Amino acid sequence: VQDAFARGGDGMFSVGSEDDEDIYHLSRRNFRLNGRVHALILLRQLTAELRRQEVQTWKKVIRVISHELNNSLAPIASLAHSGAELLRREQYERLPSALATIEERARHLEGFIRDYARFAKLPAPRLAPVEWSRFIEQLRSQVAFSADLQPADGIARIDAAQLEQTLINLLKNAHESGSSPEEVRLTVRKLPESWRIEVLDRGSGMNAAVLANALLPFYSTKRHGTGLGLALAREIAEAHGGRIALLNREGGGLCVSMVLPDR
Repeated sequence: VQDAFARGGDGMFSVGSEDDEDIYHLSRRNFRLNGRVHALILLRQLTAELRRQEVQTWKKVIRVISHELNNSLAPIASLAHSGAELLRREQYERLPSALATIEERARHLEGFIRDYARFAKLPAPRLAPVEWSRFIEQLRSQVAFSADLQPADGIARIDAAQLEQTLINLLKNAHESGSSPEEVRLTVRKLPESWRIEVLDRGSGMNAAVLANALLPFYSTKRHGTGLGLALAREIAEAHGGRIALLNREGGGLCVSMVLPDR
């Protein structure tokens, strides 16, 4: 408790051992009363609330994983049984279709698990100088968009692999938003001490509830979404020392804005 007060400002701290630990939030504000400045100190115990939220998060993770596993394993098991029957009856002409579906579901499951593993084990960014013009051309080989780069010869220190995966996900989201393909844009602009990267579309945008939760892990409005794409983008931006924000655009559509420091 003394350490928490000594650090100054607001913050969270724990008291006790791992087996018997309480978590508190400390906040401090100043106010003036009868011409004198007073300090208001608020100490709130968060142990029960944090544990409740942790349990709810784990329940949601389990529901999402169970749903994806069942959606893939059920047809795989059914088709494997059907394939065995086709072999027994020597009806070989239908086997390729059954095997292709089994492969498709297995690869979907592989990608789903890989996405979760990537989110759980995101390594620290390995920063290196990257020419924006070459980086953008590399992106264009994987997803379509129009680009606006200022200055044209800009160089940033980023983890190219992490940022590339992030922007591919954001650009694909833009294409899936209902926007026409020619309205999907990527802008990169130099600020005094940072770079601003924006992915823009003219889709349906987001309502207030979705905007408030879209960056949280496992939150998704897509029927088969994992809820990890935007959360991973946030993790990568913050690991670079930056930040990310979602804004509805005037005239319709969404702007995903990422600001990264110019190291």
